[in-house]
Amino acid sequence: MTAGSKKPWQDISAAMIKHREETIAAINPAVPDPPKDVPLNVTGIPAQLLPKDVVSITETPTELLLQKLASGELTSIAVTNAFLQRAGLASKLTNCVTELLPDRALDRAKILDDHFAKHGTPIGPLHGLPISVKEHLSMKGLDINAGFVSWVGKIAPDDALILKLLRKAGAVFYVRTTEPQALMHLETDNNIYGVTVNPYNTALTSGGSSGGEGALIGMHGSCLGIGTDIGGSIRSPAANNGVFGLRPTSFRLPVGGWAATMIGSEHIIPVIGPLSTSLEGVKVFMKTLIDQQPWLYEPSLVNMPWKEAPSATLLRKSDGKRKLRIGILADDGVVKPHPPILRGINTLVTKLRENPDIELVDFPPYKHEEAWQIISSLYFADGASEEREAIDASGEPWRALTDFIISDNPNVKDLSISELWKLTQDRDGYKAAYNQHWNSINTSQPSPDKTSEVEVGAIPEMDKMVDVLLTPTGPGCAPPHDCSRYWGYTSQWNLLDYPCLIFPTGLQAGPEDKAEEGYKPRNEQDRYNHELYKPETYVDAPISLQLVGRRYEEERLIEALEMMSEIVGMPFTT
Repeated sequence: MTAGSKKPWQDISAAMIKHREETIAAINPAVPDPPKDVPLNVTGIPAQLLPKDVVSITETPTELLLQKLASGELTSIAVTNAFLQRAGLASKLTNCVTELLPDRALDRAKILDDHFAKHGTPIGPLHGLPISVKEHLSMKGLDINAGFVSWVGKIAPDDALILKLLRKAGAVFYVRTTEPQALMHLETDNNIYGVTVNPYNTALTSGGSSGGEGALIGMHGSCLGIGTDIGGSIRSPAANNGVFGLRPTSFRLPVGGWAATMIGSEHIIPVIGPLSTSLEGVKVFMKTLIDQQPWLYEPSLVNMPWKEAPSATLLRKSDGKRKLRIGILADDGVVKPHPPILRGINTLVTKLRENPDIELVDFPPYKHEEAWQIISSLYFADGASEEREAIDASGEPWRALTDFIISDNPNVKDLSISELWKLTQDRDGYKAAYNQHWNSINTSQPSPDKTSEVEVGAIPEMDKMVDVLLTPTGPGCAPPHDCSRYWGYTSQWNLLDYPCLIFPTGLQAGPEDKAEEGYKPRNEQDRYNHELYKPETYVDAPISLQLVGRRYEEERLIEALEMMSEIVGMPFTT
């Protein structure tokens, strides 16, 4: 099969699904079939069907697996086989996999085990660890269709740079995961594989566009995976599936070698980042890559070594006088979050408020509706012509959320050079205003509404400024399919290029989260979101939240969440 095939799109889809099923069937021992009648929450099924050693290995946090692999307590072959088994079952339950790679993965695992047996030392910090990979990241010799039927048959000539660096550190690549048509949904559905569902409630979405990663990791079919993000595509799946995810600042991790439309666009920079079952997994992913100085291979990257605490931040000082200052932005002023999300924030805030090392500061939103107008105008500067061409070339139908973000988006147009320049000025002006807004919270510096000039005299008050923001990841938990139509809680930070860290609170939506009666919506988006909410729809959906920091402060975000976890004692784990 080659790209541009004239076969009906349905036949191309059928062939790809058949290939996927063949790779699952190649697993030994065989991946069990789920029972015919399964509950909406399928997260407990692997423990019922898989051997105890497979369950034990796959439910071990990333950092502990690495310790066991580095000490020789576990072999890479054993760990890889366990994750192949669980990933195959996860795909049968949630449709999260495009293909398994048993031959490649086990050959690689044997090389790593042989090295350890001969030398008694691991190859690198990720020695023997299986890592899952979103499909549109190039893997040499494999299909890179990026969710477009017309791109099926495009073969990657080489591995993406990030895979080369992870492999050098000892990683094993064993599975590729689903993404949506156009890579521009906060859900995961395409005409090749269909819909990827949420393991906690299969009537809900896994999120997108890295929704295959989110569902797989939520099922413990992976402990560490790679996603990409231009509007929430790491954070939405991480939140929806109750796992950790990091959207780094642009130009911190290498993106060379992925398949997508609009390659070369610089208006809104897409990024690559980790999803994991543990916070430490996120940290080791970042550190492992940055310690290899990726800017030497991809010159657009910033030469910025990974900073270890306590040198990374000012969150904790030896005199104990410096508090962690958290800005609380529970509502963006455009779309009010659903009751479970507000309960999650209130639960966490109540516990944080009791600790003398934490200071909570009300952080009002600043013109978030304007931010969406700017970013949604810049997403498709060519009027989405590349997206349209890639979809229409095969005759495949447009998915509902592709229509939503392109056809139904009033801000999509083919921009002239002068219009693009003007929107870029708007983007940079908004960035400057929001930076001043952040500086003004809890300090005497004026807000951007009161002055357009930067107040240099406020710099000595840096010690009073907010360190991180606590905010929702979306206006609700994982929504029903085709209903993820408000991006503002994630795309806001793409426009500003702020790093964001998603974490599970350990709470889930339930019947106690009553719908607000008599609510008067602020606008049509708010009305849609409000009417979407019914407590019975969201049962068992994970309640996850988002920490936001300033540019290039990924280390500060991670340290802040570590500190919060120590203080609060909430189960920040999956």
